[in-house]
Amino acid sequence: MKTKPQSRIAGVPVAKRMKAAAALLTVAVAAAGCGTDGPPRPVSANATAAVPRPLNVQDPAEIPTAGPAPTCDPRASLRPPASMPKPGAMPAGSTMAGIVENGRLVVGIDQNAYLFGFRDPGSGELVGFEIDFAREIARALFGDPAKVQFRAITTAERIPMLQDKKVDLVIRTMSMTCERWQQVKFSTEYIPSRQRLLVRKADKIKDFPDLRGRKVCATRGSTSIVTIAAQPYGLIPVSTDSTLDCLVLLQQGQVDAVSTIDILLAGLAAQDPTTEVTGRAVSDEPAGIGIPQEHEDMTRFVNGVLERMRADGTWTDIYDKWLAERLGPADPPAPVYRK
Repeated sequence: MKTKPQSRIAGVPVAKRMKAAAALLTVAVAAAGCGTDGPPRPVSANATAAVPRPLNVQDPAEIPTAGPAPTCDPRASLRPPASMPKPGAMPAGSTMAGIVENGRLVVGIDQNAYLFGFRDPGSGELVGFEIDFAREIARALFGDPAKVQFRAITTAERIPMLQDKKVDLVIRTMSMTCERWQQVKFSTEYIPSRQRLLVRKADKIKDFPDLRGRKVCATRGSTSIVTIAAQPYGLIPVSTDSTLDCLVLLQQGQVDAVSTIDILLAGLAAQDPTTEVTGRAVSDEPAGIGIPQEHEDMTRFVNGVLERMRADGTWTDIYDKWLAERLGPADPPAPVYRK
């Protein structure tokens, strides 16, 4: 049976709507001509529009001048206390007691890092590997993993946020370096990583030498952008506020590769099957939880939480939930403590 064509839309006859649309178009055209000294100029057949970019792209990126590199073992953190306090019963006058009194743990995170920290499209809730770590620390403080206030921050904001004490912790794939240890404290390593490349499969790029003289993207304020500039192939570093913005630039053809730690690149590749992770590792990037420099007691407390997570299988459960499918099976990194 044939269906009769619709003659009304939203209760208004089609003919009337078409006449109204035509009238509006006439008015719009007339208005466009107002204020001109003659007929509108024709648009050139060669006219092009600029490709839209994410905000705050630096092309080429500004690379900070490197000072004398201090020496240390960047993985070595402070030993946890001999016994951990019970949730809700933190030592009087401690950093942890102040957090409990405030009623929530404030954590700086990335909300655009798929698998690590991102918004679930169904629930709208923040989820991911690093989000679960924050909830475990809240559980140890309050007995309630929900008592976390998440603050989405950029890569460049991580250290200033800790120094200004606008957050209690930063859990945002923050590489531990000797330079950064002079500015903030870190937990023990909670996941290892190395800097590699994300490229479009169709481009047949296999390693850094294939990118000679071409544009490579990483986030501003990261160790990755410095490492890109240090490669001996005349690479052009391009910086953005987030790694996801780098993926957008790669998809648009505005850069030829993204280069950051492999665990983040795996999340990007999972979102775009036309891309792949490739290239030799050009750095060793142990990730630690960032803590304000003055908060030695909190550093020891967080390390106590990580010790428990390694021992009781919580680390493995969280890893398997979020990362094992993409990165393969793994054991938690062994803690390193200072003498």
